[in-house]
Amino acid sequence: MSSIELKGVEKWFGDVQVIKGVDLSIDEGEFIIFVGPSGCGKSTLLRTIAGLEECSRGEILVGGRAVTAEPPAQRGLAMVFQSYALYPHMNVRDNMGFGLKTAGKPKAEIEQKVNEAAAALKLESYLDRRPKELSGGQRQRVAIGRSIVRNPTAFLFDEPLSNLDAALRVEMRYEIAKLHRELATTMIYVTHDQVEAMTLADRIVVLRDGIIEQIGSPRQLYERPDNLFVAQFIGSPKMNIVPCRTEGESYVLEGGRGGALTQKGEAAHVGVRPENIEIGAEGEGQCDGLVDIVEYLGADTHLLVDCAGLGQIGVRLGGDVEIKPGDRVGLIFDGSRLHFFDKDGQALPRD
Repeated sequence: MSSIELKGVEKWFGDVQVIKGVDLSIDEGEFIIFVGPSGCGKSTLLRTIAGLEECSRGEILVGGRAVTAEPPAQRGLAMVFQSYALYPHMNVRDNMGFGLKTAGKPKAEIEQKVNEAAAALKLESYLDRRPKELSGGQRQRVAIGRSIVRNPTAFLFDEPLSNLDAALRVEMRYEIAKLHRELATTMIYVTHDQVEAMTLADRIVVLRDGIIEQIGSPRQLYERPDNLFVAQFIGSPKMNIVPCRTEGESYVLEGGRGGALTQKGEAAHVGVRPENIEIGAEGEGQCDGLVDIVEYLGADTHLLVDCAGLGQIGVRLGGDVEIKPGDRVGLIFDGSRLHFFDKDGQALPRD
């Protein structure tokens, strides 16, 4: 296993700059996830680390060794793609061992490593099958197994679960988490899926337009976002952002209601997550609204409440709540769980 360090990494495609001076240090054995909207540069950054894209400027180090100018095969990294990229005419055993075979490794060594990887991924009974005889989840495990046998210094995953259905995504998420725990190898993982990022990562790197907006643990990003972009990108349903003004040590919403300003500075926006809002009678809490949509999900009920000049506010309640579209309600914000942002969208400092 190895640490990975990026120093001022840039990537240009002609006159278009996709990665804009990224600095990042990844510790040995750490599970890092890149997230961000489509086009933010997360897959390009991963491919640049792998050597599949040339680094236009900056430096990439693996285990303290500069690899910026080295081809992919010499970096000691293993890439797992979204598309599996298995050879259809080969069985699982040969697919997993193909890289070692082309590297000239002894047959006994290849067999041993393939068997060990198959045992770790529960593929022993599928070694003689061809890819067309496997499910999507099994094919992805074969692709991961092909990387494991190379004993890489780090794994790079490029949206590996995107082609799977919901049930298989959950199963493979468990498998990848378990694999990381057992191998204790550095992993960098690209995804657009909030659940994958929050459940798998030691740290999440949030990217937008080729720059890093914030780095932190899932809890840090959820509870202490640095700006409006991270606040609304991390979390599902997303955080509600409501315009406000500051009056002394209070914040005031349109209509004259508000509460205590619990952060320092001039607040222009207050953020409140859907689970930090309670429903009361009209006139109670910070604002009133008309229930527009009710989504019953069993354990949870999600509401979309039209609050006139404040816009629509999402509310997450327990599944046993009796409420229907057309009800008028008051929304009560949990004052200890609010987030405040200035006019530029930056989080106000906390005590």
